[in-house]
Amino acid sequence: MTILLAGGSGFLGRALAERLTGTGHSVRTLTRRSQPASPTLVAWQPDGTSGPWAAALTDADIVINLAGEGISDRRWTPARKQALRTSRLLPTRSLVRALDGAPPRPRLFINISAIGIYGAHGDEPVTEQTPPGDDFLAALCVAWEREASAAASAHTRVALVRTGIVLHPEGGALASMLLPFRMGVGGPMGTGRQFMSWIHLDDWVALVEWLATSATAVPPSAEPDRENVTAWNATAPHAVTNAEFARVLGRVLRRPAIMPIPGLALRLLLGEFATFLLTGARVIPERASRAGFRFRYPELEPALTSLLRPGLKM
Repeated sequence: MTILLAGGSGFLGRALAERLTGTGHSVRTLTRRSQPASPTLVAWQPDGTSGPWAAALTDADIVINLAGEGISDRRWTPARKQALRTSRLLPTRSLVRALDGAPPRPRLFINISAIGIYGAHGDEPVTEQTPPGDDFLAALCVAWEREASAAASAHTRVALVRTGIVLHPEGGALASMLLPFRMGVGGPMGTGRQFMSWIHLDDWVALVEWLATSATAVPPSAEPDRENVTAWNATAPHAVTNAEFARVLGRVLRRPAIMPIPGLALRLLLGEFATFLLTGARVIPERASRAGFRFRYPELEPALTSLLRPGLKM
């Protein structure tokens, strides 16, 4: 298959492109670089409209959208929050408008959003049927998915992949946690009772590839009230509390995990983003499990061990 990847230069995009290429697919990646260094890279400047780059859609079977600046990269000032919105909504809008002029249309549009759409839910299990929350991140995800859902047609299905905390030592949340834990000053955040809905990078990549290649994963008209649009939680089946995550990470690293980070300190350091870290949700991948996807790492300790102590057999 030919797959067009938007936002493929980040931590998740690179891993996904490597997997798809390794399993025999042709991958074209949209990049903001003005002079791409490879024939498989296509320059674009997404502003909400289509452009010459849309020629990359020719004969594409699937479009996967990962475009968007990092949620946790900087403090959430008003300007930063606007950047988070525009870096997601405009590229998505550009892709949807380009799809309208693509003969033939790709059969599947996969939009990578986030479990932040659900807001805080304590220990209540959250599935794809759970309504959105009402905070900034939830509102952003709702707007983002609305833009992506406009790609749905009689010829193009849309899969909304709501991604949890993707674990890998070279990127994402785990990479930022490793130094304090390795120095013996790691621990839970705030009360530690908030849930962390995580997924191993290998399982995240495998899930997206499965959605792209399985004829039964995203069937036409699978959701009667939103024709050809389905939401998928990309999280491991067993979420854990932040305190349990800290204990397991410390155990795998053979370091103590008893230095909690006070919620007040996080709020002073991170501002509004700290609320997301201190609340959380227990997100369940109900639709993927029901449709037959099998997680290689459903439990946290084997997942962290495979990433941080790969020579150790569990």
